[in-house]
Amino acid sequence: MDITTGRVWPCALEDPTEKRNGKPRQTGLTMVIDKGLGPSAFNDLLLTAGDYIDLLKFGFGTSPLYKTGVLRDKIALAKQHNVATFPGGTLLEAAFRLEVIGEFFDMVQELGFDGVEVSDGTIELTRRQRDGLITEATQRGLRVFTEYGKKQAGSRIVLDDLKRTFELDRGRGAELITVEARESGVGVGLFDDSGKCREEELLRLRRALPDMSCLLWEAPRKEQQVALLGILGTDANLGNISPNDVLSLETLRRGLRSDTFAHHRLISDYMI
Repeated sequence: MDITTGRVWPCALEDPTEKRNGKPRQTGLTMVIDKGLGPSAFNDLLLTAGDYIDLLKFGFGTSPLYKTGVLRDKIALAKQHNVATFPGGTLLEAAFRLEVIGEFFDMVQELGFDGVEVSDGTIELTRRQRDGLITEATQRGLRVFTEYGKKQAGSRIVLDDLKRTFELDRGRGAELITVEARESGVGVGLFDDSGKCREEELLRLRRALPDMSCLLWEAPRKEQQVALLGILGTDANLGNISPNDVLSLETLRRGLRSDTFAHHRLISDYMI
């Protein structure tokens, strides 16, 4: 609302799809990757786009590099905007390799993170070890977001392996299973060496997996977001979104950008 005139945008212009829900959302989640925003930029992000961010990952192993007070303040500010935070899975992998998992979980809780990402994109975890990490996190009252896939260039999705990982992780208490695409979105998982979505592969996955609402797709590029939303719909869960792209993604979800304008019920439909 414009406080000087009392005017508001027509409801039809806010969401032509008539499908987007407010927070807390169960589907259509947006996960943002924070690679080191300063306090002012972080505050600006939440003031501008906090309503459209559901999850925020402190990327890679950046969390220990912050001054503790700065990191704690960022996490607390995110909570005020109903944005759940968690450190990147690479940090958990480092903690596992260095045999400091207990201390890692202690610090995650002490800082106020809402959850953790359990992944083995760089290291190798046995199924038993993966189960143990998920169980440890859930027993501590943390939300668990697991990740499927390797960060190595050329890594692909193996359908049967993804289905098995999905079923076992969910059975242990994982809330979402993220499909790896790295920060770059190039040459890993669902995306080819130019970053283009393998759409036929995505269609096969959609047919084979019973509950796509529990999958989150890393999709840092606009064309990837367009492809996923076009095939999976407005309520696809998308991650590794740049802070600068949150509003842009929301316009794609709502049919307020030319790339997805024809996917949804258009404003002109009301004028016929």
